[in-house]
Amino acid sequence: MSTATSPGSLVPATHSHRNGLAGGRDEGAGGERLERQLVIALGGGVLLLTSWIASLLGYEAAVAQIPAAIGAIVLVLPLARGAWQELRSGGASSDSLACLAVLAALANNYFLAAGFLAFFLWLAELILSRTAWGAQRAIRDLIELTPDIARIVSEDGSEREVSQSELRVGQIVRVRPGENLPADGRVVAGNSNINQASLTGEAVPVEVQLGSEVYAGTTNLTGQIDLEVTAVAGQTTIGKVEQLIREAERSRTRRQELIERLASYYVPVVLMVALVVWFFTSRSADAAVRDTAAERAITVLVVTCPGALLIAYPTAMVAAFAAAARLGIMIKQTRTLEAAAEVDTVVLDKTGTITTGRFAVSRLVPAEGVEGAALLQAAADAEQSSNHPLAKSILETATKARLTPHPLQGVEEAHGRGVNATLEGGRTVLAGRGSWIAELHPDTAAAVQEVEQKIDGMSSVHVHEGGRYLGAVGLEDKLRRHASEAISSMRELGVRRVSIFTGDRLSVAVRVGQAVGVDAVEAECLPEEKHEQLQHLIRRGSRTLVVGDGINDGPILASADVGVAMGLSGSDIATNSAGVALMNDDLRHVPFLIELARRARGVIAQNIGASLLLALVGLALAASGQIQIWVTPFYQAVAYIFVIANSLRLVRFGEDFAGAEEARRAEDARRAARPTRAASRRIAPTA
Repeated sequence: MSTATSPGSLVPATHSHRNGLAGGRDEGAGGERLERQLVIALGGGVLLLTSWIASLLGYEAAVAQIPAAIGAIVLVLPLARGAWQELRSGGASSDSLACLAVLAALANNYFLAAGFLAFFLWLAELILSRTAWGAQRAIRDLIELTPDIARIVSEDGSEREVSQSELRVGQIVRVRPGENLPADGRVVAGNSNINQASLTGEAVPVEVQLGSEVYAGTTNLTGQIDLEVTAVAGQTTIGKVEQLIREAERSRTRRQELIERLASYYVPVVLMVALVVWFFTSRSADAAVRDTAAERAITVLVVTCPGALLIAYPTAMVAAFAAAARLGIMIKQTRTLEAAAEVDTVVLDKTGTITTGRFAVSRLVPAEGVEGAALLQAAADAEQSSNHPLAKSILETATKARLTPHPLQGVEEAHGRGVNATLEGGRTVLAGRGSWIAELHPDTAAAVQEVEQKIDGMSSVHVHEGGRYLGAVGLEDKLRRHASEAISSMRELGVRRVSIFTGDRLSVAVRVGQAVGVDAVEAECLPEEKHEQLQHLIRRGSRTLVVGDGINDGPILASADVGVAMGLSGSDIATNSAGVALMNDDLRHVPFLIELARRARGVIAQNIGASLLLALVGLALAASGQIQIWVTPFYQAVAYIFVIANSLRLVRFGEDFAGAEEARRAEDARRAARPTRAASRRIAPTA
């Protein structure tokens, strides 16, 4: 792993926890639990709706309330069970509050009100339910990257297939082109290109040869290789990624909601006040007051019913979720949004997150006396039969520049170095590593080194034709649009530190970091090294938000306070390990998420404050006999209306952002429609 300290804005990187999905549960069990909740909620809701319609049609109250009474009982039973479990554990919480409110309404024959309160609480529970099976499915997908069967090579050269469980350290395993590696190992025979994007995030395949380290779950692309097994099963690099995800999931406990923090005080206070009211009114010298003692006590319970208090949190969250979903920001859990309000440190992956993950020709660096067009033509001639990502990018650029590769007579590939192409007429073109060109033609070494300095931080393809060194084509992974704007917005919101954690080369990572203005870069990181760096930040007290798109980002996405996956182009592992998925890969939605979370936190505080204030006023009125029991439903409605209307302001915030976004896209479309010079004609050589 390399740490970058670049001139200017970059400083050495140093080192959030809880976020993500419920761990330790079976996928089927989680789904069955949600199905049971949904059946109970819908069944009770149908009974309540039937009762309400019956009352509107003029049926007798005694008859019309029967379905409501049954529905309320059906819905309150699970709450009562939860309240009983809370009391057995030594503390009253949200279920206790809800059960108290519903029972108080039932005691006053407000069956419809009691039922609808319980029904809403069940809906809130469904909204807050954890999607544990998503994480379990993601872990299974991760495991499946490693094949179940390995091909062991015996001392006599014969092959035999064994199951993954029979594989041992020290054995020789043969992997053919197109196969995934079954274990971590060291290459002992052959050479090839290995796609390690699943682990490192590196977009360009890695060239391996004798002695190279390779990893389970990566893909062998071109040649057959034999490797000596160095780690199997859970000890492999990808196995450690799986373990880190599981540990991060298991380490989190359910965060108590704001309402539950108040419940331990609210419940006994309400009960105590109701008992005090009953005690003093029942011993009043006034007979009329004594007769109303029980009614006053029950009125205290009803008027202080925590309905508005209990929906203060979920209504705000529902509105915030709707605002986010409109922009393609999928938030899995309420606690994720809650944690986003506290973020002060942002960690970004590079490939596929800050950059697009698609290489493009960025610079032509011709040698002295060579035209840029001649360099690009020769590079296209040599690379026209290659399937390498860099070769494809060169050919795409040549096509845009209206350059047609000359016909080939033959091509020979020097594995891990480059290609030697022979064109019609016998002309020879070499394209590949600068060191390879200098090795074959020592007189070009100085020119190659000079060109390399001009394209530091880029991937490069050097070209030599007919005894003459032509220069190099510089390619780079393009930055996502608005990446710099997104990082600037994060800083305006008070984010103190923005870092890049990447498996890519240090020079490339530093170049990207300087372009977007981050504070620190950690390059050439394996997944466990990223995780270690993040844990260091956690220990220092940082509240972190991590943005990534690959399997290698799974552990830190699951361990951070807030994990954000680039869901559209990212892997399922990243999406299911994270608490948030950006469906359109626009990094500007990250600062929007932070701002939305902070607004939601403010709305929740206002909801709770208003609910408690109205409850205290109602408590005083009920205790003094200034409010009649039949008025209490209307009094409670005031609190409900305030909470709901206040929460809906968050939806409006999302609409404003969506409108601004649409206007920006329209402007971008107008600009794109204006006549411009072809991109192919803007490729300029760099001296």
